[in-house]
Order: sequence, then C-alpha cells, then structure tokens
Amino acid sequence: MALPIEDYAIIADTQTAALVGRNGSIDWLCVPRFDSGAIFAALLGDEDNGHWTIAPAGEIRAVRRRYRPETLVLETEFETDEGVVRLTDFMPPRDEAPDVIRIVEGVRGEVPMTMRLRLRFDYGHVVPWVYREQGDLVAVAGPDAVWLRTPVETHGENMATRADFTVAAGDRAPFVLTWRPSHLPPPEPLDPVEELGATDGYWRGWVSACTYEGEWRDAVVRSLLTLKALTYAPTGGIVAAATTSLPEKLGGVRNWDYRFCWLRDATITLQSLLYSGFQSEARDWRKWLLRAIAGDPAELQIMYGVAGERRLDEYRAEWLSGYDGNPVRIGNAAAEQFQLDVYGEVMDALHQGRRAGLKADDPAWGLQVKLMDFVREHWTEPDEGIWEVRGGPKQFVHSKLMAWVAADRAVKAVEEFDLDGPVDDWRELRDAIRADILEKGYDRERRTFTQFYGSEELDAALLMVPLVGFLPADDERVAGTVAAIEEHLLQDGFVQRYTQHPGTDVDGLPPGEGAFLACTFWLADNYALMGRHEEARAVFERLLALRNDVGLLSEEYDTDAGRLVGNFPQAFSHVPLIDTARTLTDTLAATEARAREGRR
Repeated sequence: MALPIEDYAIIADTQTAALVGRNGSIDWLCVPRFDSGAIFAALLGDEDNGHWTIAPAGEIRAVRRRYRPETLVLETEFETDEGVVRLTDFMPPRDEAPDVIRIVEGVRGEVPMTMRLRLRFDYGHVVPWVYREQGDLVAVAGPDAVWLRTPVETHGENMATRADFTVAAGDRAPFVLTWRPSHLPPPEPLDPVEELGATDGYWRGWVSACTYEGEWRDAVVRSLLTLKALTYAPTGGIVAAATTSLPEKLGGVRNWDYRFCWLRDATITLQSLLYSGFQSEARDWRKWLLRAIAGDPAELQIMYGVAGERRLDEYRAEWLSGYDGNPVRIGNAAAEQFQLDVYGEVMDALHQGRRAGLKADDPAWGLQVKLMDFVREHWTEPDEGIWEVRGGPKQFVHSKLMAWVAADRAVKAVEEFDLDGPVDDWRELRDAIRADILEKGYDRERRTFTQFYGSEELDAALLMVPLVGFLPADDERVAGTVAAIEEHLLQDGFVQRYTQHPGTDVDGLPPGEGAFLACTFWLADNYALMGRHEEARAVFERLLALRNDVGLLSEEYDTDAGRLVGNFPQAFSHVPLIDTARTLTDTLAATEARAREGRR
C-alpha cells in the first residue's frame, strides 16, 4: 500500500518528476513527461504497479530526510542497529532522456541494503521484457525502454530485479535509471557523482535569481523550487500537480488528473514568478499561454496539455485499485467545460506581464481584443465555475467577478500602454458587470456575496473580491463576506471551498472533502488587507505548519484525519503561499499589486 501523501518528496528534471517515499521507495514516475504513462505507479494501488525501493534490509530505527539547501536534491538517512546510511535521490536537468540517480553512501557502521526494482509501463498495465546488454539491465515493452546501470550485482526475483549489498562508512553504491524510446540506441553512460555536483549547482544557480528576502524566505524558496519542478521546460507550461487521482476525500470519488496546465493558474503563477525575480520562467509561461489559447475565443479551454494539447479525454484505469481504494482517472473531462472566469484570468495575466516589463507585442493584444469580444457576448451565460462543478452550469458570482476583471484589465491596458481598442465599450461593459454582481450576487440581508445568483450558499472564491480590486478590503460588503465565510466555511482553522451538505448538489458529487488550502491563504490575504495583521500571521503560520517535513503541500487538508489530501505537490497551494508571504512582509505583494489594478 502507498504511504500517506505527506510522506513523499518530489525530485524533478524540469520535464517530469518522481515521488520518493520516506521508506526509500519511488512510487510514482511518468516518462518522458508528466502526463505520459507511469513506469512506477505503486502510489495508485500496490507495489505490483511498479516501484523502485532502496532501503536497509533490517529494522529501521529512525529516518531523517531533507533537501540540500535551495535544491531538489533529496537526502534520506536511515538509522539501523548496524549503522547509518544516506540515500541521495535526484534527477539531472534533462538532456535527451529522463534519468533518476540514486546514490547509497555509508555514514557509520556497515549496513546491509536491499534494492528492488519492479518496472511496469503504462500505469502498471504492461510487464516489460527484461534482459542484459553489455552489463546493463534493459527493460523493453512497445515504445518504452529503461536502462539500469550500477556496479552492484543484481538478479531477477518474482518478476522484479533485486540486489543485496552492504555499505560501510565511506562506501558509495550508485544506481542510474534512464528511460529512452525503445527504437533508439542505448543512452550514454553518466557519472553519478559528477551529475550530483552539476544538479546541485543547477538548482542553487536558479535560486540565486530570487529577490524575496522576507521573514519566510525558506518557505518561499521551497515553493518556488516546487513550481520549477512542475515546469515542462520545452514549452514553458506548468502543471497543476505531478500526480493524478490522489483523493480529496479518503475513500471517496473526488479525485482527478492534475498533470495539465490550467489557465486560471496563469495569473497567480505569472505574478509569483515575476515578483520573485524569475523573468525568464514568467516569459516562457506567457509564451505557452499565448500559443495554447491561439485561435477562436469560443474554443478557449480551461486547461491544456503541457505542450498546449487540447484533447484531454478522461478514462478510468480499472486495473489500478487506486490510492486508498479511490478510482483512478487518466485525462480530465473538465477541459470541455465552459468556465467564464478563465477569460478574466488570461486578461489579468497578460496585463500583469506588461506591467512587470514583459514585451507588449501586437499578436498578444490582438488576441486579447478577440477575447473581449467573446466576454462581451457571453458574460451573462451560466458556467461551471472555478471549482469545475459536474452538477450543471450556474450563474456563479466568482465567474462574473472575473468577467469584470477582464473588462477592467482591458481598459487599463489602453490607459497605461496606449494600446488600441474600444475602451468606451469596455468601460460600459465593466460598469454593467459590476452593477449586475452587486444587484444579483450580494445578499443584503445576510451581508455577504453568495455562490451564485439567487443562492444562499457561500463560496470561498469570493475572498477574491478585494484581491482583484473589485471592492476595497475595508468595504462593508467585503467585511460581511469574510464574516460569513468565518462562520460557515471556516472549520478547525481552515477554509472549505463552498457549502457542502445534504440537499446541495452544486458539484454533482457526494459532499465531503478536505479544506482547500488556497482558500485559507486567501483568507490570510484578506485579513492582511483589512489591517487584521495578527490574525493574518496566525492563519499563515497555521498553513506553514501543514507542510510536510521537506516543505511540500498538497491541494487540501483533512482536518479529521490530520492528513494532506489531494494531488501532490500542488502548484495552487504553493503559489498563494508565495503571495501571502509577500503580502505579510509588505514587499510589493502580488495581491496588493493586483488589488490596486482595479481600484478607481
């Protein structure tokens, strides 16, 4: 069975990523990129789905692990009765093929070790043919081939490869695993120690561009490294998470494939990178965005593949038992939904990019003008909203809010950058959307914005009202909404996404899930903008305490079980961590900059 989600750490090569457990097992790795088939999928069922474990053969008394400072090089130390051994895991920044390098090093005593490699292609569905070639172990099935190179003697056992060896203090035993298309010749051998130094230097060099120097720098840097780990460097796309089907509710059905690029992540990701000093990543992400959305605005999708693919058909991987028995989904049918809010997110992302100095090229603006034509014609229509509900479209207030953002940023683009567009029409549209929201989306008796027009339900996405500049944080309607969320959605110190109880069928799924971490960060931002600084700090520190021992967050937190839940690690949790840290340290916070955009 897979470990608790918080027991995993991520290693990556800026094109795909692996999850390494505290027990020394790599239980998840898709090759050659995030949304490809997995060669290790024990995370979604049991070890028969593929894993790669290196650990002491005897009883383990203690486990300590960490990332080397400001890198994605993971070090795990196992303490046994015989001594201490260190396992170093990393993926060198990609050349032609993905490599996973594991180095076992004796620290004290002599420790018997076991290595067990069970390769299964296509999410555990395909057993490869394994043979030896010039001393290398080779596994082949269809288009996939994997090479294992190590000086340690290995042998076959129960459809897996095993090695039993001992390391004494000062000894090193390296293992290099490389994937390559099966029709190509073998990959060139690597020097594991040389690659370790180069990988360490790569990550430290990348972090050196970080301009954040506030109180929570270590947490911010770890989150920035996590975003970089989720980057597909050839295109600049950033996936929402490295995994699929990790449940939002243990034993439930709320689990989806997050190995794709969501447009709504564009604004917050772009800002976090820009305001932290990473111009090149932000520029690449912007280029990916423009390529992905090019074409007819009516065909705009809420998400795309890492290279901008539009077909993300969803199916159930019935042969996998799933994490904690949850169904496993490959692909994401939400790509076919109409979500009005993404138009606002795209307009905001491109506007913020211009304000931060990214080139304001004509093709981008021409595309934005076309997007605004679509918003003008369709903003009154119901949609599936930010939470991608599967219970039917509604007039979601957050979606209208982001339509307002689209119009507002279009106006600001003309005013600030002297771009050509029907600014008077856009001003009129902005005013019309604003009036519609205040009339139909605000409950005057309860003094709160509601989830959708005519509803009494609440939605934590409405915490974005002051963050995007629709109303100032000291407006009584913002204060009332925050108070309502505190009363009805704040549970055990964390914010639920929206009202879920029998009788509400907003998302077409059984009620019950963990607290959505991004929403709790938004609450901290609201507190900060309202001048409730002590409360903002308390909420932020509470969130930081949820990170696992190596500083990672998933999408949600199960307050009953005291566990991280949802796909992991989650960009939509680490990005608001960066933004909230900036807000609380009063250093050109992304949320403050965004809020100033809409103030009139």
